[in-house]
Amino acid sequence: MANTTQRVLFDWLGPDERSAGVLLHPTSLPGDLGIGKFGREAYRFVDFLAAAGMKHWQVCPLGPTGYGDSPYQCFSAFAGNPYLIDLHPLAAEGLVTKDELISLQRLPRERIDYGEVYQKLWPVLNAACERFAQSGADHLDGYGDYAAFKKEHADWLEPYAAFSAAKSHFEGKPWNEWPKELRSYAGFQKSALPGKLAAAMESVRFLQYLFYGQWSQLRAYAAEHDIGIIGDAPIFVAYDSADVWASPELFQLKKDGTPVAVAGCPPDYFAKTGQYWGNPLYDWDKMAADGYAWWKARLRSNFTLFDIIRLDHFRGFASYWSIPYGSPDARPGKWVDGPGLPFFESLAKEFPDAKIIAEDLGDITPDVIELKEATGLPGMVVLQFAFGDPKSIHLPHNHEPVQTVYPGTHDNDTTLGWYAEAGEKACDHMRRYLGVDGSVPQWDFVRAAYRSPARLAIIPLQDLFNLDTEARMNMPGAAAGNWQWRYRPEQLEKLWQESASYLKELGELFDR
Repeated sequence: MANTTQRVLFDWLGPDERSAGVLLHPTSLPGDLGIGKFGREAYRFVDFLAAAGMKHWQVCPLGPTGYGDSPYQCFSAFAGNPYLIDLHPLAAEGLVTKDELISLQRLPRERIDYGEVYQKLWPVLNAACERFAQSGADHLDGYGDYAAFKKEHADWLEPYAAFSAAKSHFEGKPWNEWPKELRSYAGFQKSALPGKLAAAMESVRFLQYLFYGQWSQLRAYAAEHDIGIIGDAPIFVAYDSADVWASPELFQLKKDGTPVAVAGCPPDYFAKTGQYWGNPLYDWDKMAADGYAWWKARLRSNFTLFDIIRLDHFRGFASYWSIPYGSPDARPGKWVDGPGLPFFESLAKEFPDAKIIAEDLGDITPDVIELKEATGLPGMVVLQFAFGDPKSIHLPHNHEPVQTVYPGTHDNDTTLGWYAEAGEKACDHMRRYLGVDGSVPQWDFVRAAYRSPARLAIIPLQDLFNLDTEARMNMPGAAAGNWQWRYRPEQLEKLWQESASYLKELGELFDR
């Protein structure tokens, strides 16, 4: 329990914040263009949340994805994923043709085939950019002034446009395989490529204009319905990203750009050799020297997109597992002190009213607990982790008010899938603890989350849909097959008809 006599840095999750929401990444929205988008289906989902008495929509990171399709390995910590841009309004503007829409409407609708999306969507997006450029227009209605957008976001948009255009020019190769003189943004600017790739860079800028414009419209609609957006900020960035390419001095890199050490986690019960993530580590001393300017810019950008930010891998700010680059696995790593409280004190001065959730799952040591208590940030508890251990901090009677409770997260199986595989000890404990027969464990967990003392309760949409393991979003450690799940429009309509009023009643019953 936090020390209530000590003033914390962030004190935003008060009794009046007791509420519920749904976890759904936008790629899982239904639609006719191969992948979920910021279209009418997204607005319909917001309508459902309002009808069910929900107050939050939680998403995973919205950045541009690469190999593996994970939103936790993006080409930029600032840019948006063009895959999410709805093409129907662009067709109304004459930027996309009917035939181009038809080509995308042939893509699968129940699961995402990222290879097919990549092959068929990018030519349509590039054609839309060319048509806008040829039109001579300076804006699209509802999106704001294009020149003003570019000026406002120039600090991250210019290096990202250069990175993306150069990456396409070099056939998708990572930046460390480009010609030596181009392995940094500074080197790129001195070369002839900016002129050669001017049109490609402008296309990147325009796609970000579209992404930010459509997301801003959707977020405004959500706000009108009293729905806040919870975003997600991974602690680490991908090595092959505009962030590392543009600011190599902020990371633990050698002069040739090779990492000195990379991120991961040590061996444990689940992984005997640990996990070798491969993300470059920050040079926290360099970051501290300029007042953590890069992190402040990142969070400032995030707060233009989201109302609340879930800060992933919070324990890494207390101490992180540093693995020598090129190690065969994570075992040669060691714990190294992170930036600690001074980092959050600096953020609190810049963002005194910031609403941040600390993802504090996993092996949490006393230094992590101390840091979280000093910041005042709400942590997380997951009901799927609760049962089988009578002392588990995830059991509802151990929940604290300043917490967020989940039946499961994007990394967990659905609750139906969990119940089928958890084993009799955990399932028996769950049934006896909750006083249920186990016939509908997903709804047992929904009710347990609503009853929890934790002031935020976030429910994965798959659990509300009564879905089994086939709807799992991500299997950590699996290189392929993740992030593909989508729902069908009729599933939401059925849930709305059958359960929206019940969910609203639960909210009223448990003051959410």
